Amino acid sequence: MTITNKGPFVVGLAMGISFFAVLILIFSPIFHGKNGLDYADDLFNKLSKGSSYFIPNLLKSNEKFLGKSFRVAINLEKAQTTEPTAKLFTAAGAKVETQGGVLTIEGDLGKVLQNTLRDSDLIFKNNDSKVTALYGYDGREVLHNWWTALIKIDRIFKKNLQIEESKMVTEVTKKAIEPAYNFYQIEPQKVADRVGIMTLLLVFYVVYTLWWGYSIFYLFEGVGLTMKKARVKKEVG
Repeated sequence: MTITNKGPFVVGLAMGISFFAVLILIFSPIFHGKNGLDYADDLFNKLSKGSSYFIPNLLKSNEKFLGKSFRVAINLEKAQTTEPTAKLFTAAGAKVETQGGVLTIEGDLGKVLQNTLRDSDLIFKNNDSKVTALYGYDGREVLHNWWTALIKIDRIFKKNLQIEESKMVTEVTKKAIEPAYNFYQIEPQKVADRVGIMTLLLVFYVVYTLWWGYSIFYLFEGVGLTMKKARVKKEVG
């Protein structure tokens, strides 16, 4: 391959070398002991958690379900989870009968969801030890059992066209249990508090992408390869 345009080739080569030099820095543990990708991932996880706290609003929405009774029978499939799950509903004042993997629950829907939201709030705030103390087993496992049971209860509500009940249960699972479980042990941060570094990372991402693109462009130009827009002639027949 012959270099036909030395100037652009040198520019492209310099940009390419500097691109990979920065890439090496990104994968080096120079950001508080983390590499650049881990640091950015950790930052965006913190910001995501800070934007996912809906529990106070859910507690308010759940008030209209306090005193609303329900009765369901759910198959937990895994018999070993029957007793631990039964503990959750019993603690919420529900009457629970177990037979194999089947759990028959009768109680106050609002009270059940209120307890679910309390447990989710504790795990969201990384206070899993308090949840463990309430039920005698791991706090995250408690949330997983709540999630599994409520998903099955939600399906029954949908089947019975209990739309309001189904909507409330869905919101509790998606906006309380799932964020608390997925963001466990992550310290939440507000976007407003980290707007500077967040903007810097987004700008860097755009500039770094263009950086590589232009290095390829100048290298190609240096060896005589150019890109032109092709014109298509239309034949009139």
